[in-house]
Amino acid sequence: MQSISANLNIMIKAAEKASRALIRDFGEIEKLQVSIKGPTDFVSNADLKAEKIIIEELKKARPFYSILSEEDGSETNKDKNNIWIIDPIDGTTNFLHGIPHFAISIALKSNNEIVAGLIYDPIKDEMFYAEKENGAFFNNQRIRVSKKRDLNKCLFATGGLLKDHLDLPLRKSGSAALDMAYVAAGRYDGYFQNDLNLWDIAAGIIILREAGGIINEIDLSQNRKIKIKASSEAINGKMLEKLKNF
Repeated sequence: MQSISANLNIMIKAAEKASRALIRDFGEIEKLQVSIKGPTDFVSNADLKAEKIIIEELKKARPFYSILSEEDGSETNKDKNNIWIIDPIDGTTNFLHGIPHFAISIALKSNNEIVAGLIYDPIKDEMFYAEKENGAFFNNQRIRVSKKRDLNKCLFATGGLLKDHLDLPLRKSGSAALDMAYVAAGRYDGYFQNDLNLWDIAAGIIILREAGGIINEIDLSQNRKIKIKASSEAINGKMLEKLKNF
């Protein structure tokens, strides 16, 4: 196993602890789908519970780091230059409907740069992670982006509403974090989407870049709505040409 930093080890332990609660909660979704009330409130509680576990674990190890999270918002602490960015369930709609495709996403932003990221799919037990200048990994194995060059043989991920026919083979999985992780691992060849939040893609940014991928420049200074276009270097120019009006 490659060496990892103390910060990444903290992230892994926090994700694994939160995942145990999510797996238990996901097991209840099928029952809630057929209830009169439905699973919406239950999923909201699962989201909050997972986030609480993650934040508690991160704070235990790094009490002065600041926090940006989907449910709890932002928390500025003594250390304003190191910020944990957390999405406890990326793919909440999938979770809500009992679809086993969602992930925990945790990233560390240091001096306005993402320096470590982790995306963990607890149902499939698939963990993607990376640190700056240390490569990207999937379950302890090094990963790289796809080497395909023919767009007709590529597969692209996206999300949200598509206004135009883009003439690309597309999949919409419902999890931005996993879409980016899959590009990093060569499962997808490219990914693009508008109107994202930083917690959706923060971990994916460094995982994909460390796997050799290319991502458009993103303003990390604040959590404004983000547009992302990412792919392997081999097809980046061709993909951007297809997406010039996107």
